[in-house]
Amino acid sequence: MPFNVALGGLRASSTDLEVTGNNIANASTVGFKRSRAEFGDVYSNSFFGRGATSTGDGVAVQNIRQMFGQGNVSLTDNNLDLAITGNGFFVLSDQGEAKYSRAGQLGVDKDGFMVNNTGMRVQGFQADEGGTVSGVLGDLVVDANDLPPSRSTNVEAALNLDSSEEALTQSGTTINSNGATDVGVAQAGIVNGYASQDIEVTFPDGTSQTITTTAESTAGAIASQFSLLEGVDATASTSSTITLAGYDNASGNMSISLNGISFQPAGATDALQLADLGTRINSSALVGVTAVIDSATGDLQIIQDQGANLVFGFAGVSGDSFEVLGSDAAATPVVLDPDAVPAVLNATVGGGVSIVLDEGVVATNLSASTPVITNFTGAPFVNNQFSPTDPGTYNHATSTTIFDSLGNSHVLTMYFVKQQSSLSGENTWQMHVQVDNQDVGDPLIGTDASRATYNLVFRDDGTLNETLSDDVLISNWDPLDSQGNQNGAARPLNVVDGGVLPIPQPPTSSNFEVDVSSFTQFGSPFAVNDLSQNGYTTGRLVGLDVDESGVILSRFSNGESLVLGQVALANFNDVEGLSPDGDSVWVQTFASGDPIVGAPGTASLGLLTASAVEQSNVDLSAELVNLIVAQRNYQANSKTIETADTIQQTILNI
Repeated sequence: MPFNVALGGLRASSTDLEVTGNNIANASTVGFKRSRAEFGDVYSNSFFGRGATSTGDGVAVQNIRQMFGQGNVSLTDNNLDLAITGNGFFVLSDQGEAKYSRAGQLGVDKDGFMVNNTGMRVQGFQADEGGTVSGVLGDLVVDANDLPPSRSTNVEAALNLDSSEEALTQSGTTINSNGATDVGVAQAGIVNGYASQDIEVTFPDGTSQTITTTAESTAGAIASQFSLLEGVDATASTSSTITLAGYDNASGNMSISLNGISFQPAGATDALQLADLGTRINSSALVGVTAVIDSATGDLQIIQDQGANLVFGFAGVSGDSFEVLGSDAAATPVVLDPDAVPAVLNATVGGGVSIVLDEGVVATNLSASTPVITNFTGAPFVNNQFSPTDPGTYNHATSTTIFDSLGNSHVLTMYFVKQQSSLSGENTWQMHVQVDNQDVGDPLIGTDASRATYNLVFRDDGTLNETLSDDVLISNWDPLDSQGNQNGAARPLNVVDGGVLPIPQPPTSSNFEVDVSSFTQFGSPFAVNDLSQNGYTTGRLVGLDVDESGVILSRFSNGESLVLGQVALANFNDVEGLSPDGDSVWVQTFASGDPIVGAPGTASLGLLTASAVEQSNVDLSAELVNLIVAQRNYQANSKTIETADTIQQTILNI
C-alpha cells in the first residue's frame, strides 16, 4: 500500500530531522560527537512477493552512527582544562561506575579530587611522595599542602677556569738581614761598617751566580744587586731612633744634621724639641725619609724607605748631646757629645735587606767575614696568601644558595686561586669554600691550617684529572642563624667521624658535596655554565600544570614542582559501539569491547593539550543543508500520502 510506504518515509525523515536537530543543538557542547542517520530500503519477506517486479515497502532507519572525528581545539584560562588530540577518552568514575568522555572541562573539588564539570572523578596513574608515577589506576588527588623543605646534599657546578690567568700566590723563602751582626747598628763616624762578602745564589735548574758586595755598601745598593737575579726580589730600609732620655739641649742652640741637612729644633722642653725636629725633617728635601714620635716613649723614630744610610751630625756647645740607636734596639747607642774624648760628632746607621727567594732558589754566604745578611736559612712564606676579604688574592669566585634541613637559605661561595707552575704544575688551581662568609671544609685538607684547600688538577687538554684532584665534601658546616647561633637544623658529620661519600639518602647531617667533575680549564674567560643544587625551602601550592603526556605537576612558591600523577586515557576496538549516557559521556558495551587504558602518547592513544578543550565536531553549515534535505524528504513523503488519498477517493466515487 502506498500509504505504508509513505508513512515509512515520514518516520525515516522525522528520525533524520531529530538526528540533525540534536547535532545542531550540541554544536557548542564540549567533547560532543555528531551523529548521522543511516537508511535502508524495505522489501516484503514473502517468497512470492519477491522478484524483478517487486515495488518495495519503503524505507527503514538502519543505524544512528556516531562520528568520532577530531573536533577543533579551543584555548581556555583554566590550567586543568584538557583537550585530546587523537584517539582516546578520559576515564571517569561516577560513584564507582566507569564512564568515558572527550569533554576535558576539569577541576578540583573540595576534597581535592580531580573531577569533570558534573562531579565525576578523573582516573589516572597515581604518584608516590617522591613524584614517581606508578601503574596503579585510581582517583587523581591534588594535594594542596605545603611542600616540606629539603636540605642541599649536592651542588652541581660546571665552570671554566681561564688557563691564561696569572698565578696570584708565590711561595718561597724570606731572608731578613736585620738582627745580623753589625746590621742596623749605629756606628760612630760617617760609614756603616759593613764588610764585603760573597753570596752564591743557586737556581732550581742547578745553575748558580755569585753576588759580591763591596765594603761600606748601603743596604739599598745590596738589594739592587740581588733584584737583578731571576727568582729573587730584594728590598731595603733603614731605621734609627733619637731617644728622648738621651737628648740634652742644655744651651738651647744645638744643631742636628741628617744626611747633610741641618736642623735647629725649637721648644720649651726636650720632648717638644724632638717633636719639632720630626716636623722639620718631614718638611725637608730628604728623599724617602719619615720621622714620627713614639707616643709611648717620646723617642723620635726616623725611617729611610730605600735602604740609604742615615748619617747624623752634631753642632753645639759643651753640655749639649743626643744619642742615636739603629734598628737593633739591643745594641749600644752612639752618643754625639763634644765633651767626649775623643769628641763624637757623627753617627751612621746602615739599613737592613729583605730578600725573597722563589721556591727552589737558595742563597749561601761564602764569606767568613761578618755577614750583611744572616745565615740564609730564612723562613718559608706564601706571598699574597688567599683571603676571602681581599679580591686581589683569588682569581675568580661564584656563589649560589643552599638550604639546611629546616629550609633556611644560606649563601655558598667558592673561590678559585691559580697556582704558580713551579709549585704544583701550571694546570693546578686551589678551591676554597665559605658558607655565609664562614670557612667550611675539613682543615685537614690542604696545607692551610685555618681553612680547607681543595686542589683541582687539570690535564693538558683542559679536562679535570679526577684522580689527582680532591673530592669536595663539606663535612663541618654547622648551620647558623643571623646572630651566629645554631639554628636547630641538622648538624655536620665530620669526615673524621665517618662523614664520607657517598652521602646517605635520606641525608642524616648537613654534609654536602660539590661536584667538580664538569670543571674545565680552557683558554677562554671564566664562565659559569651551570650551577645548581638539590635543596629547597618550604613551598606553598601556587598552581597546577599538565603536560602533553598527562603528567600533573604542582607548582610551589619556592620554585619547585612535584609530580602528582598522570591522567589516563582509554581506547576501544570499536568506539562506535560505545553507548551515549548523557552529560557528554559514554559507557562500555559488548559491541565496543573492553577499554584499553594507558598513558597519553602511548600505543594508539593521543596527546593532551592543557588549558584547552575539544569543541564539538558538528559542522553547522553541513547540518543546515541536511536539515533542508530532511525537510524536503518529509514534504515529498507527505505528498505521496496526499496523492494516494486522492486516488482512493476517486475509486470510491466510481
